[in-house]
Parts: sequence; C-alpha cells; structure tokens
Amino acid sequence: MSGYVRGLAVAARAAQTAIAGCDSVTRYALLERMAAQLLDGQEAILAANAQDVLDAAATGASKATLDRLMLDAARVQGMAQALREVAAQADPLGEITRSEVRPNGLVVQRQRIPLGLVAMIYEARPNVTAEAAALCLKAGNAVLLRGGSEAARSNAAIADCLHAALRALRLPEAAVSLVEDTAREHVLELLQLTDLVDLAIPRGGESLIRFVAEHARVPVIKHYKGVCHLYVDRAADIDTALGLLIDGKASRPGVCNALETLLVHREIADAFLPRALAALRASGIEVRGDAATRSFDVDVAQASDDDYAAEFLDLVIAVRVVDNLAEALAHIARFGSDHTEVIATEDAATAEAFVCATRSSAVMVNASSRFNDGGQLGLGAEIGISTTRLHAYGPMGAETLTIERFVVRGDGQTRHSSIE
Repeated sequence: MSGYVRGLAVAARAAQTAIAGCDSVTRYALLERMAAQLLDGQEAILAANAQDVLDAAATGASKATLDRLMLDAARVQGMAQALREVAAQADPLGEITRSEVRPNGLVVQRQRIPLGLVAMIYEARPNVTAEAAALCLKAGNAVLLRGGSEAARSNAAIADCLHAALRALRLPEAAVSLVEDTAREHVLELLQLTDLVDLAIPRGGESLIRFVAEHARVPVIKHYKGVCHLYVDRAADIDTALGLLIDGKASRPGVCNALETLLVHREIADAFLPRALAALRASGIEVRGDAATRSFDVDVAQASDDDYAAEFLDLVIAVRVVDNLAEALAHIARFGSDHTEVIATEDAATAEAFVCATRSSAVMVNASSRFNDGGQLGLGAEIGISTTRLHAYGPMGAETLTIERFVVRGDGQTRHSSIE
C-alpha cells in the first residue's frame, strides 16, 4: 500500500475532533456557508462537469450513468438547497433519546454522539460530494470521499467550494477529504484502515458494492441496487395505479428508486393492463412480460427470471400477472433487493398485509416509489439508501450518522456492597 489514503485519513480523523467540538450554531453556519459557496462556484462546477460528461460519453457510458453524472444550474441549486435544509434541522449531537431511573437510583440515558470518520465510496454522482459532506458534518463526523473517475473534475470543483467554507469558519479542511487519485488500489487501502475509519458506505453499481463488501475490514453499510416493484391489487383504483406506474418508471429511469417490475392481480388485469401497456409504450418504455401479459400485446417480449431480477436503470420494465397477494409477495421475496415496494389498492386490509409482509427499506401504499428519497422524506438530503439491516435502513440522514451511547448518572452507587 502507498500510504496515500492513510495520510488523508489521519488528517481527517484529527479534524473530526474540531467538528464534533463545534456548537450547533457553528455547524449551522458552516453548512449555510457551504451552500453559498456552491452557488458562488457554480460556473467552475458546471465547466468541470461538462468535461466529465464529454469524456464519459466518449468512453460509451450508459444513459443512466450520464444522467447521474450530469449537472446543470438547477441541480447545483438543488445541492445548495439540500445543504440548507440539512443545516436547518435539529442538531442530533448530544440528544438524549431515552432516560430512566433504575431501582437503585441510577439515571440511565441514551445520548447521540458522532460515528467518527465516515468513508464514502461512490460512482458518477457528484451531488453526493456535497450532500455526504454536509450530512457527516451536521452529525459531527469527518468524511473521506472517494468518488468515481468519471466525475473526478466535478468532485474536485465541489470540494473546493466546501473547503472554502471550512476556511472561512477557521475549521480544518481535512474534515472533508477527497481522494483525488481514483486508482482502485487506494480503495483497497481505505478499506483496511480499521484504526481510522469507523464506517464505509459504498454507493453505486452492483460491482462496486460487491467489491467493497468482499474486501472491507472496516464496517460497511451497503446501499445496494433497487429492484423496485409496483403491485396493482384487484382493489386498486386504475387511474391511481397508472399514475404510480408512469411516475415510478418513466420520470427518471436511471435512479435506484425507479420501478423495475410491475405485478398485476389477475382479476384486474383485463381492465388495467391494456391501458398500462399503452401508457408504457407512449412513454417509450420496453415491456418484457409473462404469457398472461403477452396475451394483451403480441409485441411484448418474453420475460425471463433474469429480467425479474434486473435493475434495468433504463426505459425497460418487467411485467407479471399474479393470482393473488401471496403470489405477488412470493415474487418480491425471490427477486427483490430490499429497496422499495409499492402497492396500489383501495383495500386497507390488503395494504396492511402487504406492509407487514414486505421487508424492504421503504413500503409505499398508493404512493410513488420515487418518494424513497431523503429529501422527499424530510431528511433534507441523504448519504444513500441503506439496504443493510443494521442501525440504519432506508434513506440515511444526519441522525443515522450518529450512534447512541449510554450515559449513567449516579450519586455514589456501587454494584457490590463494600467488604469490611
């Protein structure tokens, strides 16, 4: 190992103490200043990003990758707004989440403290550079950012803005450290730093997640692929279900909370599927379906098990007709990725059964899968959507970048009687 990443991590670890020691007013001012610096640096960010997009397109990057990579003025403003929303949230540090008095008079409390140093390993999404930094700093952590080579210029330009804000408040720039050399050997080095890194969060394609999980010696929370389902129940309102389908699939197909599979109860298939297939075709979406689905449209391609397991991240959807709720749930259990599941139904009992039987990080009842997003769920921004059942599951905001510890307050209690 070269020691390059260890040097960054040592500096970031030292800087974390300064961030954790700030009061809430200072951390609020820091995030507000970061938002302002992003807007002030918008021209440089967009110029860097334009070159990244050109290079990625020249190397044959997919439409989904280019969509995630591309920034425009609206997206830069969205980053700044996300930082301001995080800044305005209640400070999680020091919060007493639980307190009880034991029979012996001890006051036992749970208190939120920072995780420490968080390593963020991600691909193609330059907005993660700003949003991950803001969330980590809000929670009193330092962050080590390793973005993908396809976004190297964009990430560096954004990091420059964040560093300017840290300097303005006389805080160490190393609290937000960017691994600018994107060689894979440096990821391996980072994943071995058990004495410095408290948590690694990989966010990207399946190959990246697997690589991190297989090589890490530090704790990892996986932000895995989104094989998201919409189940249209026999008691669904058809117009509602159509709206959920098109918004979930067509609004931005290259993101992890986009729909990938449509399941339709057989008793509503005659009324729903012809309209659904026409709407999908009008939106430019390729449909792959089972025999029952293909009976409504001969142009639908035959779906395979690989299709039902796929995260297409494109204008493609797999469709299957099921006999009942139990069959839909069995399909989701077999092919799902614990990300997002949606049910369209007017039957409250069926909705509740669906919620109770699915294990995914978010379950939507008559609401689009696209709402499984930190900003939409009130977190301001997200560091990612955890599909690992640890202390965080689903969109991770500032609060989930803290951990609870015990604080015990007494007045001299001992566990054992003194021995005379």
